Parts: sequence; C-alpha cells; structure tokens
Amino acid sequence: MASVIYLLCAATAAACAVLLLRSYRKTRVKLLLWSGLCFGGMVVNNVLLVVDRVVLPEQDLRTWRLVAALLALMPLLYGLVAEDE
Repeated sequence: MASVIYLLCAATAAACAVLLLRSYRKTRVKLLLWSGLCFGGMVVNNVLLVVDRVVLPEQDLRTWRLVAALLALMPLLYGLVAEDE
C-alpha cells in the first residue's frame, strides 16, 4: 500500500508541475515558473523515494533524496527572495 501512495505523490507533484509551467507559459508570471520548477524537483524526490523504499529497500538513498529535495526547493526560494514584482 505504501508504494501506491508514493507513486500517487509523484503523480500529484508531476501534475502540479505541468499545470504551473503551462500557466507560466500563458501568463509569464515568474512565481509560476519557480513553483513549477520546484514541483518538478519534487517529482524527482518522490521517484527517488519509490526507488529507495520499493525497488532497492536494502540500499539507503536518504542522502540522495535529501539533496534532491534541497535542489527542488532552491528555485522557489530564489523566486520568493530575489524576484521583486
């Protein structure tokens, strides 16, 4: 059951990323771009979670997952701090 939830989280993050980036393409609001990139990174994080917990349970990919989460949050942090619209 946990693997289904992990995959649903990845699918939800992917849907959010697609919707945000598609909306950015139409409106050119920078915050949508940064949010879309953040959710794109969260997709990578969730896929790594599936690989860590389901595919390779004997391996510990926690460090890679944390790095992916940090890299995913950096565009949104940049967008919130540096952009002044």
